[in-house]
Amino acid sequence: MDKFDSIRPYNDTEANNVLIDLSNNRRFLKMLFTTGEFDHIRYLPFSRKILSYLLKKRIKNIDSIEKYQSIFEGVVLDVIKKSITNFTVSGIENIDSNKGYLFIANHRDITLDSALLNLSLHQNNLSTTYNAVGNNLLSEKWASDLMRLNKSFIIDRSDKSKKDIYQSLYLASEFIFNTIKRHESIWIAQKQGRSKDGNDFTDPSVLKMIHLNGRKGTSLHEYLNNLNVIPVSISYEKDPNDLTKARELFLTDLNNEYIKEPKEDLISISEGIRGHKGNVSLSIGSQLNFSTDSYDDAANLITDKINKLYKIHPTNIAAAIIQGKEIPANDFSENDLDAAIIYLNERMENIADEIHPYFLDQYSNSLNT
Repeated sequence: MDKFDSIRPYNDTEANNVLIDLSNNRRFLKMLFTTGEFDHIRYLPFSRKILSYLLKKRIKNIDSIEKYQSIFEGVVLDVIKKSITNFTVSGIENIDSNKGYLFIANHRDITLDSALLNLSLHQNNLSTTYNAVGNNLLSEKWASDLMRLNKSFIIDRSDKSKKDIYQSLYLASEFIFNTIKRHESIWIAQKQGRSKDGNDFTDPSVLKMIHLNGRKGTSLHEYLNNLNVIPVSISYEKDPNDLTKARELFLTDLNNEYIKEPKEDLISISEGIRGHKGNVSLSIGSQLNFSTDSYDDAANLITDKINKLYKIHPTNIAAAIIQGKEIPANDFSENDLDAAIIYLNERMENIADEIHPYFLDQYSNSLNT
């Protein structure tokens, strides 16, 4: 048994069996029907058996993660076609195909942030990343299976003893180090959870976790430099989950806590994929050089680089205009800004007035870079 078995992605020998299990999973099949992609068979007798049969035909020759990802590439391209107006990528020239990297990124969408980066890497003949995912997203086995098929590994955030938490995080740190030493790459968010208020910052505790494997023998700056850290920033003109994020922030302030519904993250994943996103920009920075052994200072360096890479959209400016905030210089036309203002006002018709500031902040706060 490999010591990483509890957190690692699935490997080639496991891929087909996992896909067959998914094809037989009633909850997974039920989820697929909610996407609308299978309405032509949804209301037929024995619709689940029919869908299961169709899936098994499609996956019978998939015997490796690479083959699975070739299908996943088509899924991401379809998402871009159906829900993104223009997808732009900059900085791909910063990546050397012979090196492994630690991509540290801002986090706006549960699945698309890393998926869009990996599509861009794949289209430029670069290896895709192993993706850090919190085990809070893996409550459904089918969701866990899909993520682990797509090269995700698990960061355990369960409520355990301090000793168990330390051992889990140490294992993740060791997995990250070993992966990059094999000249493969890792994607990890700069902090736990998505940025729901539009403020992207790097949590020093993420760097502490990454450094655990070398903490006793290697200084922070040397360790991070050996991991070839690349900052990544993604920006969405329109966030399909903006209303739910605003409600969560409002209720958190109102009640001092927010308790998610059992399937809330899965619904957010679905909405993030299917909802219209307008223009989306992915910016890949240059490899960072660290000279500090302070977790806070290293985190601030990453934050600064990610924020400088962030591409502003008309919705960011429009939200600031509505709120009466200071407007930075920009090249957007009056028509672009008017359309963005109308869009945001129409979205706010779906939420109570007291939630409006939380909704607008997640767009306007992105200007504070």
